[in-house]
Amino acid sequence: MKAFVNRSTHDFGAEAIKPARPETTWVRSSFVGALVLAIAFSVFVRVHLRNMPLERDEGEFAYVGQLMLQGIPPYKIACNMKLPGTYAAYAAMMAVFGETPSGIRIGLMLVNIAATVLVFFLAKYLYGWLAGTVAGMTYSFLSCRPAVLGFYAHATHFVILAALAGILLLLYAIDTKRTSIYFGGGLCFGLAFLMKQPGILFALFAVSYWLWQQWRRPFPWRNLAVQGGALFAGLALPFAVTCLMLFRAGVFPSFWFWTWSYAREYGVITTLPDAKTALRAFLPWVIRPFVIWEMVAIGLAAPFWSRFARAHAGFVTSFFLFSCLAVCPGFYFRPHYYILVLPAAALGAGIAVSAAQELLLEKRLGTWIAWFPVLYFAVAFVISARAEYRRYFRLDPVALVRRVQAGEAFPEAVAIGIYIKAHASDQDTIGLFGSEPEICFYSARHCASSYLYLYPLMEKQKFAHQMQDEMMQQVRDARPRFLVYVDDIHSWGWKAQVEENRGFVDSTWAYAQRNYEVVDQVAVAGDPDHLWGDHACLYVFRRKEKN
Repeated sequence: MKAFVNRSTHDFGAEAIKPARPETTWVRSSFVGALVLAIAFSVFVRVHLRNMPLERDEGEFAYVGQLMLQGIPPYKIACNMKLPGTYAAYAAMMAVFGETPSGIRIGLMLVNIAATVLVFFLAKYLYGWLAGTVAGMTYSFLSCRPAVLGFYAHATHFVILAALAGILLLLYAIDTKRTSIYFGGGLCFGLAFLMKQPGILFALFAVSYWLWQQWRRPFPWRNLAVQGGALFAGLALPFAVTCLMLFRAGVFPSFWFWTWSYAREYGVITTLPDAKTALRAFLPWVIRPFVIWEMVAIGLAAPFWSRFARAHAGFVTSFFLFSCLAVCPGFYFRPHYYILVLPAAALGAGIAVSAAQELLLEKRLGTWIAWFPVLYFAVAFVISARAEYRRYFRLDPVALVRRVQAGEAFPEAVAIGIYIKAHASDQDTIGLFGSEPEICFYSARHCASSYLYLYPLMEKQKFAHQMQDEMMQQVRDARPRFLVYVDDIHSWGWKAQVEENRGFVDSTWAYAQRNYEVVDQVAVAGDPDHLWGDHACLYVFRRKEKN
């Protein structure tokens, strides 16, 4: 029995895949069962870690989402360069599951399950049940790993969910030529961009692939214009509606400054040596377990040795390349950015296993021999999952933070937030000298300044000194009852940046000492580099009565 490729009226303008040996109901049920087990393992891990302290990006999303639930729009009293899609997603999750780290992580778990199912359907649509199962299992596992900070609810998870939905709708639209489906696909890509700016790369992939498909075959120009117009209309609609809503809320100038003017500066700060350092620091950990990523590489190269894999080589290759480009803006290469490439990588693993099986079936070496690639993947997956469990997943939430992000004050921020919530009135605000917005979320109190991070104030960009002056003026004007000073270098930036801005750093400490008194302090475990005192601490200051 030989694998073959043929044309199909139900395919999206390319070759339809017909496996050498159609899967029986029993085999398909086994595939689904394996995928469910992989998802169940991911659910077990995420439920176990659901109370892990929020890291600072999560703290930002949670705090702004909390403000949205109070009727306060983004960019009014809390600002950053991120687009508001993830803020809205957090607000929705917290409205359903509660304004707690656990509620946020349960929401992330459901997002991850949905993305896993979409990866399965994408690979199944292209290469069949086996490829879909392997791809889904691979994504479920890789997207949970500490190396990509997969247990944190970063914006990249939400980008992936929207982008995968858009890709599947686009393929279905090309297949059925239905204008409404083109619009729906464009809408999903627009939402992917709204979650985080690099999401636009998936929209560019979709448009490029759609144009390539139309160029390959005769097509009425009128229908092309209608369908293309629907795709672009759906793509533009989420951003247009967002701009209109923020304009009506009176925060559009602030939104535009942070998400365009400052974001443009932020995107060109990184130097080539910095980019190389980031790649050397994180990439070797991302591409583990090596046995899984070896299968990914084999699958991406499969069109060179497999007719079965060659049918959709253009789609797979371009999807992987655009996914890699989505990791690159700004050349920061932070661990959670690599989540954006995991669906394409998982698709490569699915292709590797299914194409290898098809090749063995073509060689007529026997049915049992043809199942060797499946067995190899199953063993590699189980061993890899067991290794990650023994190394990381069995730890309690705080211990895992200590191990993966040593020196970060995320667990200590919980205690600070609880203290302020217990001692502050509902009207009190918090002055925050540090980059730990999760403290505002834990305490359910507004930040006295719109600056949730100190990083922009430390960077070599033209707005830095203006931001320093504005932040200090906002704190002086607000006269917050409590002030939190994070004396941990991780919360300020690189050591060299702090030294270059020593005047501003000294002024923040002098302001706290002159106008406030220390009422609580929590030492940061591991004693990372710090600025004052004998060890790294989070200090809680209370305004002196005479002030």
